[in-house]
Amino acid sequence: MAAESPLESLQNEAACPICRELFKDPVVIDCGHSFCRVCITQCWEGSDTNFTCPQCRETVQQRNFRLNRQLANVLEIARRLSAQAAKGAGGKGLCREHQEPLNLFCQEDQAPICVVCDRSRAHRAHTVVPTEEAAQVYKEKVQAYLETLREEREKLLGFKVIGEGKTWEYLIQTQAERQKIVSEFQQLRQFLEEQEQLLLAQLEKLARKVVKIQNDNASKLSEEISRLSELISELEGKGQKPASELLQDFRKTVSGCEAGKFQQPVEISPELEKRLSDFSQENIVLMATLRKFKDTLLSEPETGAHRQVTVTLDPDTAHPQLALSEDRRHVRWGHARQDLPDNPERFDTELCVLGYEGFTLGRHCWEMEVGDGERWAVGVARESVRRKGWISHNPEGGIWAVQRWGRQFQALTFPETPLPLSRVPRRIRVSLDCEWGQVAFFDADNEAPIFTFPPASFTGQRIRPWFWVWTGSRLRQCC
Repeated sequence: MAAESPLESLQNEAACPICRELFKDPVVIDCGHSFCRVCITQCWEGSDTNFTCPQCRETVQQRNFRLNRQLANVLEIARRLSAQAAKGAGGKGLCREHQEPLNLFCQEDQAPICVVCDRSRAHRAHTVVPTEEAAQVYKEKVQAYLETLREEREKLLGFKVIGEGKTWEYLIQTQAERQKIVSEFQQLRQFLEEQEQLLLAQLEKLARKVVKIQNDNASKLSEEISRLSELISELEGKGQKPASELLQDFRKTVSGCEAGKFQQPVEISPELEKRLSDFSQENIVLMATLRKFKDTLLSEPETGAHRQVTVTLDPDTAHPQLALSEDRRHVRWGHARQDLPDNPERFDTELCVLGYEGFTLGRHCWEMEVGDGERWAVGVARESVRRKGWISHNPEGGIWAVQRWGRQFQALTFPETPLPLSRVPRRIRVSLDCEWGQVAFFDADNEAPIFTFPPASFTGQRIRPWFWVWTGSRLRQCC
């Protein structure tokens, strides 16, 4: 066993025989031994005579002790030496209670201690090892934890990469489906327009034939009327003449009045009537088919019929710089910040406001007029969306929306998805399907699809209309 250093010997001699810690307020009794004032007082407590020294067992006649000033000075010097030794020991630190270097580690208390703490009652029964030995053990544990955490981080990074890859696959798939829908409807529109032009041309051809027959009849009837008028005038003149003149050339006069000599008007042929009747019947069938197709799109749940709703804005959620109209259907950005209560529901940093209505079931849609504003966003948000501080305008932040930022029009995915439209819509329809967890956007003026988000899980979540308005922009709920 290594010999004690002079400093350790000094610390041992400066320890109270009773508490085994450095003297506190040292006093000396008649036999010459010194103790902490509190220790000797507690030791002699309850005795009136025969006071015994706890160290040499000598009996003293009186309970009398006096301050040991020299020992107190020595203790102060020992503390200073301990502090200097601790600085030279590589910065292990000092015990707050004893001002000794923290060279030991208590495994029960999981804390560094000094040699005086080791000899105290608090640690006497504990397992104590040198600090260097304990540090080596804990370094190995830290390394093991680091390895585990790094492996977990790598797994999560892998999940993130896979998730982002799948998200992009879904987005690419939805964009492909979007192109298919646009192409199919374009072809359908072209077909319907061609059919419309064909039917109108056929109808125009029939109309021209009817008009030609009518004009021919009118022309012939006019000629016959004129001829009959001449005959009537001639007969009236004959009737006024004497009998000799009346009977002269009478056969020639009345020959033009005989029945069957007058040209009858040409009637519409049975063939033309049949063509008109057939065209009318075909048109009735075609119109009925188109109406049935339209009604199917608007009413069948399988095709995603949405109930049109009216959205009113919730003033308790509006950012103080957003001004709402009296009917709460119009919001615009305001220069001045209003003095509004900072309730938990209110957005305090982002220029957002929620719709008062919330949806948990069914399919719903509403239209917003965005006008010519260049900085706005419309969509939906979870009820639990963050209201304080900066928030993420994407599904990860609980928001599904499209946004215009200057010349850029984009879907607020992560990262944003540019929307290559020839023009930015002036009215946008937001469609929400709570069962499928789907949010879609359409140009309300021509029904053209804008963007559809991949399905999300809305189960048990209340979804509310969400709006973001910045400088110079305004949004209005359409009737």
